[in-house]
Amino acid sequence: MIKTSLALALGLSSSLAFAATSLTVEDIPKIQSVIQTSISPNGDNVAFTRSVPRELYVDENGANYSELYVVDDEGVERPFITGSVSIKSIQWSNDSKTIYFLAKLKDDKFTALYQIPVDGGQAQKVLSLKDTSISSYQLSPNNKQLAILAMPAADKSEKELKKLGFMAEVYELGLKDKQLFIVDLAKTDKPLTPTALNVANYVSDVNWAAKGDKLLVKTQPTALIDDKYTKSQWHLFDIATNQVTMSFATEGKLDGAELSHDGRYIAILGAEDKHDPAAGRLFLADTKTGEVSDWLPNFMGHIVDFEWSHKRNTLNFIANVGTQSFVASIKTGSNKYKKIINEGQFIASNLSISDSDKTLALRANTAKHPNEVFIIRGSKAQRLTDSNNWLNDKRFAKQETISLKARDGVEIDGVLVYPLDYEKGTRYPLIMSVHGGPESHDKDGWVTNYSRPGQMGAARGYAVFYPNYRGSTGKGVDYSKLGQNDYAGKEFDDLIDFKQNLVEMGLVDTKRVGITGGSYGGYASAWAATKLTEHFAASVMFVGVTNQLSKFGTTDISNEMNLVHARSYPWDKWQWYLERSPIYWAGQSKTPLLIMHGKDDSRVHPAQSMELYRYMKVQGKDVRLVYYPGEGHGNRKVAAQYDYSLRLMRWMDNYLIDGKKDMPAFEIDHAGKLKAVKDANK
Repeated sequence: MIKTSLALALGLSSSLAFAATSLTVEDIPKIQSVIQTSISPNGDNVAFTRSVPRELYVDENGANYSELYVVDDEGVERPFITGSVSIKSIQWSNDSKTIYFLAKLKDDKFTALYQIPVDGGQAQKVLSLKDTSISSYQLSPNNKQLAILAMPAADKSEKELKKLGFMAEVYELGLKDKQLFIVDLAKTDKPLTPTALNVANYVSDVNWAAKGDKLLVKTQPTALIDDKYTKSQWHLFDIATNQVTMSFATEGKLDGAELSHDGRYIAILGAEDKHDPAAGRLFLADTKTGEVSDWLPNFMGHIVDFEWSHKRNTLNFIANVGTQSFVASIKTGSNKYKKIINEGQFIASNLSISDSDKTLALRANTAKHPNEVFIIRGSKAQRLTDSNNWLNDKRFAKQETISLKARDGVEIDGVLVYPLDYEKGTRYPLIMSVHGGPESHDKDGWVTNYSRPGQMGAARGYAVFYPNYRGSTGKGVDYSKLGQNDYAGKEFDDLIDFKQNLVEMGLVDTKRVGITGGSYGGYASAWAATKLTEHFAASVMFVGVTNQLSKFGTTDISNEMNLVHARSYPWDKWQWYLERSPIYWAGQSKTPLLIMHGKDDSRVHPAQSMELYRYMKVQGKDVRLVYYPGEGHGNRKVAAQYDYSLRLMRWMDNYLIDGKKDMPAFEIDHAGKLKAVKDANK
């Protein structure tokens, strides 16, 4: 006979249901992780930035700090710029003696370019622009010039008129284009006002040719996100003539591009067609003919990053396949790749390579640590950093990938975190955490953050499952299109099949299943609380879709929605869109629903949450709505993240562990926590 978990059987409070050495909600705001890695040209050091959360109840509200460090190939780490700083876009000088970066330091009003010597010395400002920030930059190979992207400086009259009350906004018109500038890399004490290059439209990315005579330039028609997603294009720009000499025809979503070191080829990360949900296909462009070809046709995964070798036409790349990732290389003229690091070691991203081609650097995470710095030499990977050594003393629950066939035979998979101290034959409550997109997928690495319970939930006695429903990435283009023209159809039926499988495994108590997710995962959570209400005992929806009709008219990605999701417009089938909206099914809901949303969300308008809240509230359903001022499509600041975590877990504990019928209290005693911190610091 299968038992109920001890915490459930005895009705213990959640605070007693986990051991002191397990991961708790209080640990989440302390987690640091590596953001960017860049290997020195000589291969001896890796510069990296580390995300450091602000201290709760102490630091003023704001995003995480980003600190600069260097680590050598033996793991000896040196801090370079730390504290209340935001360092980004790190690049090495070609002699490996200097690190360049963007920051606002001291009295800077705008983001400027800085440099710091590796062998000791203070950071020095290299250059800044007059009345505007440097958005991004690329050093020329000889380190004599910079390609800079920046928005035009605001007209001084704009500020004056704003003070006088003239603030009318014409929606999506009058947008300014980010521009491209080439400037000499020479220290100057005066802000520059360079002349923009002759590149039409909004410039979003650049890459130098090895000889420094050409630039790869990425443009889009306007600053609109929809144009970025659906209308971007790469061009080859000649420095001497100040002209675009070639444009590369691609369709659909478009990501990075890089010239081979001999200048003959360009590797491009793009989409198979305009209906491809993600830019995960690897293309090879010929600079002599302009021809673009699919380098890895029918690849059953998604490429996420690449870097050319220096001495031969070989591309190194990272690919996600299923819930795993691998590192490989491929030569021009061949469609066959060679794996350097096989699946199962880590989840990798952010590739860079030394000039000798002997050392690769990347960031990677596993089930027991967030992103850290790794290097690869030969076929051996070595971890160099330990951003959270306190995690080494924590106990982690078993985590694995599980696969099954959906009711119609489609292969689906996901990542399962077992309850800590799992005992076979005992049934546990489940939290299903659904990813957004849907052009995304969960990987079998670090799966815990403020909105996704992972190991924190496992420590409280939950099984936590991350479903890769059909339409997820990681299994090729055709698979990622399976959810198109079927909002909330078979893709969310997969969630029920996942649940049933976990119940049949003997792991999960079918009556104590909760669901949560953000964005498209929030849509799934709302659908679960309304249309699929009989399957879920609690739901927490985050920045989610509730009305597909009004969502189309209030989002900043309506064209993308048509091309890679709905494959239709609302006016094509009004009733269908309505019936694929959680508000339509609100009246039958029996699932207590907690809704949370950033008030400044432009992707999924906060009104989406208000609509479902009002539909349920008027009909007497158990529903609560929490807005986060200053937050957008996901919480970025530690206080809002912490508050979210507390509310998420209290909602789940209330219904799935404590078995209560009434909603938990809406207040959180932040004032008491603040007083305790102040008293402790006296």
